[in-house]
Amino acid sequence: MPNIKGKAIAVFSLLIFMLAACENVSTPKPRGYFQIKLPERKYRTFDKPGYPYTFEYPEYANIIKDTSFFGEMPENPYWINVDFPSLHGKIYMSYKIIGPGNSFRKLVDDAFKMTYKHTYKAEYIDENVIHTANKVSGTFYEVGGNAASAKQFFATDSVNHFLRGALYFDVTPNADSLAPVCKFLEQDMWHMVETLRWR
Repeated sequence: MPNIKGKAIAVFSLLIFMLAACENVSTPKPRGYFQIKLPERKYRTFDKPGYPYTFEYPEYANIIKDTSFFGEMPENPYWINVDFPSLHGKIYMSYKIIGPGNSFRKLVDDAFKMTYKHTYKAEYIDENVIHTANKVSGTFYEVGGNAASAKQFFATDSVNHFLRGALYFDVTPNADSLAPVCKFLEQDMWHMVETLRWR
């Protein structure tokens, strides 16, 4: 009998040891993101009759006339969106005529305020001066962190024309996962600004 009792204790101990050894220990794993295939860069000209501006934009984008501004009509028919369907992003572009009710100073202040509304989510906001050979000047904003719009600009001749653009994505902002696409589209936005001409 003592032999059976010893074997039972040994089997029971082995069983407890095996159950304890099989415990599933959870280790945190780094978060991964899908690889995004970026298109080859090629540009075409936006040169629609009647519009007070023209510029080059990527072939993998579509120009869509903006017909609604927060449920209301835009103040003029020259507002457009540059849609990137394969990248789930869109540059909202609003055009304003400088004049009574839209002074140059007011438009610059409004563009500044709209960019700096993102400060509660932004880690930083860098401002880059725009000055092109086509007599276009302005500011290009890079908003770091999980802000809703990571890239914005305004471009103007400071006398008649004022164009503002802001890049948004159709997803919850996450700076890490959107970084490759933001960097890619930033180059396209700069190309649009550098080829912008007033009529």
